[in-house]
Order: sequence, then structure tokens, then C-alpha cells
Amino acid sequence: MSEVNSEKPTDLSIDYPDRKLNRLTTFFRFITAIPVLIILGSLFGAPFFWEQGMWHWKLPAIPAFIVGPTALMILFKQKYPDWWFDWNLNMTRFSTRVFSYLALLTDVYPSTDDPQAVDLDLYYPDPSEDLNRWMPYVKWFLAIPHYIVLFFLNIAGTMAMILAWFSILFTGRYPKKLFNFVVEVYHWNIRVISYAFLFITDKYPAFSFDGWR
Repeated sequence: MSEVNSEKPTDLSIDYPDRKLNRLTTFFRFITAIPVLIILGSLFGAPFFWEQGMWHWKLPAIPAFIVGPTALMILFKQKYPDWWFDWNLNMTRFSTRVFSYLALLTDVYPSTDDPQAVDLDLYYPDPSEDLNRWMPYVKWFLAIPHYIVLFFLNIAGTMAMILAWFSILFTGRYPKKLFNFVVEVYHWNIRVISYAFLFITDKYPAFSFDGWR
């Protein structure tokens, strides 16, 4: 696992599958992913249930990430409990493995704990040194420009996934440039989440694929 620091609080790498991917599971990816999506949705407090002849997602009731209590702890105690950080880190890792599978970046079914081909690490801050106690209450607002940029980047990333889907079906390969683009777009999402909601850094994410200012 790579060592992250306060200058670059997030690090993500996904191994490029330099081989032919499974065409069958690629074609039915959103079907094969249903079991792990149910698990992930349940962790986010959004259980999958049957009602009126259709499957539905219930709106989240319990956040998967420990956000509110962490903001309060930073404000009043200038502390980020290590087990809260570990939960947030492992939830982010699991979500990233599920995303990688859905985005066709891998045809290996997501594990709940094994890193597999996904290497994600986050910086564990020292709140008294690295974090302003008031910042958690304004970061979500300061990140609004990123939400706008990510809206368009995520659309582009989705288009790249669709192109990759056709490429895998016909050639068995995920074009490497598309692969790298999708990974970078997702890493941008993780940087914003880490800044605005996980509170691991006060360092503002850069408006580029380079990472951080």
C-alpha cells in the first residue's frame, strides 16, 4: 500500500487488465453486480426491496460514512477517532472496488475486504495540526465548483464506459486511454469527497487530474 501524506492526501491506482476480459460478464455487468450492489446499498442505508411488482431502492436513512459526528469531534475535541477513519477508509475502498467492477475496469468480482486490483489509500490527519476545527462546516459549500465540473466529467466518464463496453465485447480489451481517463475521473470524485465530507484534509483539490494544489 502506498504511503499518502498531507501534500497528497489521496492515492488511487487500479491495475490495468493487460489481458482479454470476460465478454459474457461484461455484457451482463449490471445484472451480475446486483448482489454486491445490494450489500453496498444496505451499508448506505438504502436497502433493496420488492413492492408493487417492482424492485426499489429505499432512500438512505443511515449514512455509510461517519460525517456528522466527525465534524463535531473535530470542532469540540480536535480529534478524528482512528476507528472512524478506518471505517470511512474501508467504505471508500469497498465502494471503489464496486465502481471498478461496474465501470468494467476489472472483471474480477468485488471483494468486501480484499484489495484485489484496486489500491486506494487516504491520509490520516492530525486534527490539531492539519485541520481547522471550523472548516468541516463550510467545505461542502466551498466544493460547489467541483460539483459542477464533476457533473460534466462524470457524463464524459459514463460515455467512456459505454465505448469500453463495446470495445470489450468486440475485442476483449479495455482501451488503455479510456481506462486511464475513467480512473482519473473517479479519483477526482474521491478527492472532493475526501475534502468535503470525510474531512481528512483542508487542502483544496486541484481542478486537474494532477490531484492537489
